[in-house]
Amino acid sequence: MNLDQPHRRFNPLNRSWVQVSPQRMGRPWQGEVSEPDPPPPAYDPACYLCPGNARVGGEANPDYAGVHVFDNDFPALLAEAEGPFGQWALSEDPLLRAEPSTGVCRVICFSPDHGKSLPLLTPQQLRAVIDCWADQTAELGARFAHVQVFENKGAMMGCSNPHPHGQLWATSHLPQETATEDRAQREYLAAHGRPMLLDLAEREAASERVIESNDDWLAIIPFWAAWPFETLLLPRFAVQRMPQLTGGQRDSLAAILKALTTRYDNLFRTSFPYSMGWHQAPFTQGSQEHWQLHAHFYPPLLRSASVRKFMVGYEMLAEPQRDLTPERAAEMLRSANGLVHYRG
Repeated sequence: MNLDQPHRRFNPLNRSWVQVSPQRMGRPWQGEVSEPDPPPPAYDPACYLCPGNARVGGEANPDYAGVHVFDNDFPALLAEAEGPFGQWALSEDPLLRAEPSTGVCRVICFSPDHGKSLPLLTPQQLRAVIDCWADQTAELGARFAHVQVFENKGAMMGCSNPHPHGQLWATSHLPQETATEDRAQREYLAAHGRPMLLDLAEREAASERVIESNDDWLAIIPFWAAWPFETLLLPRFAVQRMPQLTGGQRDSLAAILKALTTRYDNLFRTSFPYSMGWHQAPFTQGSQEHWQLHAHFYPPLLRSASVRKFMVGYEMLAEPQRDLTPERAAEMLRSANGLVHYRG
C-alpha cells in the first residue's frame, strides 16, 4: 500500500479509524514562525493556585515549596450520590438510561513557580510529580475502580488557570475510553499471548515515528495518530500501573517527559498546549496482565503557535482526518531541540 496517497489507519486501542490525506501536505514545510511568548512571572498575586493565595472557594493555599495536592473546590464528581435518582435509574429503558456517578476530583500543582511547566522543571522536580501521581493512584485505587491522571495545558485546551497543574479524577465506574482499551488489550492478549502495547513498543523501537527513547521508555507518534503531533508514551517493560514503577524507572520517565515536552515547546517556540493523560489498569477484580501503563498527549497545534487543527465537519460527522502524516510529524519533532528549552 502506498502511504503517500489517501488512506485510512486503524487504531487497535480504541477500535477506530483515521483518514490520512498526505497529498494535502506534500509541499515543503514553510509555515508561519511565531515570536516566542513572554515568560510568565514566578508568582502571580491574582493566581488562585500560587502559594499563599486564596483559592476561588475562599481557602488559602499553604506556602508550599514542592508538589501540592488538594481536593478540587468545584469537583465534577461527588463522593456519594445525593438523594434518590428517580426514574432515570430504570435500566430496562433501551433509549433513556442513566446511573449515579460518584468519585473524587483533586488538583496537583506541579510547582510553586507560576511560570514553570513540565519542561522547565528539573529532573528532580519532575520525579516528585511522578511520585505524586503514583502515590495518589495507589491511595485512590484502594477506594475506586478507576484513577485518571491528566493535565490540560494552555487556554486553547480550556485550562482555566495558567499555573502549571494537573488533575486526578477517581471514579467508581470504568470510563468509556478506559473500558474500550481494556477490552482491546484483553482480546489482543488472548489472541497473541503478549500485551498489545509491549508488542507495539518492541515493533516501533527503531521506526521513523520515534521521538524520544531511553532504556525504559519510548515516545512515538502512533501510526494511527489523529491529532497532528499526538504522542504515545510507552514503557519498554511489563507494568500495569504507575505505583509499580521502580525508582530507576521513575527517573528515566522524568528524563523522557522533560525531553518530549521540551521538543514540543521548541517546535513553535511557545508553551505547547495539549491534553495529556495516563491510562493504567483499573482497580477491579481479575487479572490485569493484558494492561500496559501508557500516556497519551493530544496537542491541537498544526502549523504554528496560533494555527490549530479543528476536529469539525467530517471529523465530527464521519471519522478523524489528518493531512500531516505521523511520520512527517515525528520528523518535525525530532528536529526540535530536546535538550535546551528556547527560554534557556
